[in-house]
Amino acid sequence: MSKRIVVLISGSGSNLQAIMDAIDAGQIDGRIEAVLSNKAEAYGLERARLAGIPALTLKHTDFDSRESFDQAMIKEIDQYQPDLIVLAGFMRILSAGFVRHYHGRMFNIHPSLLPKYKGLNTHQRAIDAGDAEHGCTVHFVTEELDGGPLAVQGKVSINPDDSAEDLQQKVHKVEHVIYPLAVEWFCTDKLQWTPEGVLLDSKMLPVEGYQLPAN
Repeated sequence: MSKRIVVLISGSGSNLQAIMDAIDAGQIDGRIEAVLSNKAEAYGLERARLAGIPALTLKHTDFDSRESFDQAMIKEIDQYQPDLIVLAGFMRILSAGFVRHYHGRMFNIHPSLLPKYKGLNTHQRAIDAGDAEHGCTVHFVTEELDGGPLAVQGKVSINPDDSAEDLQQKVHKVEHVIYPLAVEWFCTDKLQWTPEGVLLDSKMLPVEGYQLPAN
């Protein structure tokens, strides 16, 4: 039975599009039941509408606390009985109650090779550190910001003349590969977060998660 997915966004929704395309191609045995944004102008909502997916807006500015906003999100999301929550550029720190409610069934993607460079400006930070490689990580969400067990990582090389924008473009391409891959594996129960760690095909993954082979 195909899994039910709800995607949370704040912006353009390019990772949402990558997942939608993978579903359309038959790569993912899942269905996006709804897309929710905290910003009415987020272009990802238009992507959802064009695909016939319910597009919901819930503005965090309409709420007096993070907790009350998150409880309103839970109320909206749970109408769709999701098996998986996908954070695809959702630029809000989530409350502990929200994270616990979806424990083990919420993914985030972060533009660095976690645990390196949690937070913002990851591309420039990697360049400034003189790193030879950079990348992105899909991880299960915990109460720790950009924490949580790592599921899949993809790497790119950093060239001496790369700007942060150059690096961002490289990383985006890899994001659009590893996020659908992680969702695909979750939807077929190949990828699971257990008390022992993250399993892929019933085998324990290393702490850095599955490493996508370089092109």
